[in-house]
Amino acid sequence: MNMVVLLAAVFVGFAIFVAVAIKLGRRAVTTRSKRVANEIEASLAEAFVFANRQRVAFLSLVAIVLLPLLAYQLFDSVLFAGIALVVALMAPGRVLTIMRKRRTAQLERQLPDVLLMMAGALRAGASFAVALESVVSESPAPISQELELLVRELRLGIDLDIAMQNIEKRIPVPDFLMVTAAVTISREVGGNLAEALESVARTLGAKLQMEGKIRALTSQGRMQGIVMTLLPVGLMFVLDFMEPDAMAPLFHERIGWMTLGVIGVMEFLGYKAISKITNIDV
Repeated sequence: MNMVVLLAAVFVGFAIFVAVAIKLGRRAVTTRSKRVANEIEASLAEAFVFANRQRVAFLSLVAIVLLPLLAYQLFDSVLFAGIALVVALMAPGRVLTIMRKRRTAQLERQLPDVLLMMAGALRAGASFAVALESVVSESPAPISQELELLVRELRLGIDLDIAMQNIEKRIPVPDFLMVTAAVTISREVGGNLAEALESVARTLGAKLQMEGKIRALTSQGRMQGIVMTLLPVGLMFVLDFMEPDAMAPLFHERIGWMTLGVIGVMEFLGYKAISKITNIDV
């Protein structure tokens, strides 16, 4: 009788523990999904890409749940399911980082041409506000979107210095500081703003040309880093397809998981080392 009572108590305690764990896990997943969705929505809004918060949260939750299950079904390994879970958690932030880098690179490429257009409008006798409006109407996105916000702030009566500081915060390009300095100095001290903008445009254009040459010269090294990083991974899957019995301990035993962990760390360090060598900052 005492044994039956003890087993019943253990069963009830285990059921309560499972229920509490499921509730806490569901709450943690929901909280993280909402936080990630808010971050994604804010970051996309900064890039002028507007998305529904509920849809972003739903897609994030679906990815977190389905990717590990799919990996487990394909590879029949808890290790790959855990890796898929980590990838699902890190993917939204990584995608946002890539989008921001692409947008920043596009802004940096468009900036010299925009400055030359503005300098031409100023030489033709237009004011700074009129030159900005003409550049906004003739320039493609994303630089036109940022400059249009600047024009709207000026129309609302915001001081030019404050408006330039705001656009400087929105455009994460270090070279844009020269544009802000040229406009501020021309306003406070005087001088030919058109010549200053042309000088900045020539400097930025020469810098972009130098960076393009460096990227072309280091492209082979970057490709070698990618190939050398993916080659062991591809070879591992090929051997697993050819000799599944011999490769089974690598994916289903603890010593194999430790080996894969060491391989992953060494692969990551090797790729980062090659990236540091080929990433030359001008």
